[in-house]
Amino acid sequence: MWLHASCKLDFEIPVATPFILMLRPRSGSQQWVAREQYMLNPGTEAVEFTDQFGNLCQRLVAPAGFFSIQTAFDIEVADSSDVAHGAPFVPVEQLPDSTLPFLLPSRYCESDRFTQMAATLVEGVNPGYDQCAKIVEYIQNSLAYTPGEGQEIISATEVNQKTQAVCRDMAHLGIACCRALSIPARMVVGYLEPLRPMDLHAWFEAYVGGRWYTFDPTQTTLAGGRVAIAYGRDAADVAVYTQFGDPVEILNMEVHVEQISAPTD
Repeated sequence: MWLHASCKLDFEIPVATPFILMLRPRSGSQQWVAREQYMLNPGTEAVEFTDQFGNLCQRLVAPAGFFSIQTAFDIEVADSSDVAHGAPFVPVEQLPDSTLPFLLPSRYCESDRFTQMAATLVEGVNPGYDQCAKIVEYIQNSLAYTPGEGQEIISATEVNQKTQAVCRDMAHLGIACCRALSIPARMVVGYLEPLRPMDLHAWFEAYVGGRWYTFDPTQTTLAGGRVAIAYGRDAADVAVYTQFGDPVEILNMEVHVEQISAPTD
């Protein structure tokens, strides 16, 4: 399907402030960017670089006063997310080098603290995709999805003590449990067309059967219409904006996603 997506961030900047932004989708096997706009108001010099996970990032210094970032793009994405029950576990010694960072504990995904719990959760389940699906089932049964409720980023161990969570929290718990089973897992931040209320969204991917598969504990049916903006070990790697120095006030954030017909030029 073709989607038009946009994101607008408005800030009040007290003094000139450095930012790193992560708002541009990249084309790849699961999505293709046909058109893109990226506007800064007031116009500000920005330098783009690619981080260690392949994300497109922009560095800039926002001037004091009102500052706005607006992105928009037309993108082709899959109508549905692939499901592969029975896809096998890949032994660590056979994993691609690029997946290895996603096996290790990270700031918000302390997988070394979930070894026993994860093993108990998947007891009797075929190693690989089916174990990941079982972990998602546990999260859905344990936590109520409450979009917009969680402002503070918390770790998987903290999430596991709660009864409700936002998408980011649920992804952290899923990632930690998968890594505890030696399954590479990474966080994804982006857009989900069916999401209501509309906002930026987080889910996770696990590497089984020789490729990455999508898992989303917030959805009872695994929906398509996903646009990936950033990949990382956890939320610390995938912030759509990071500012340095004294805190700045975000005045407004608007996210829109809609289906469109294919671009004609």
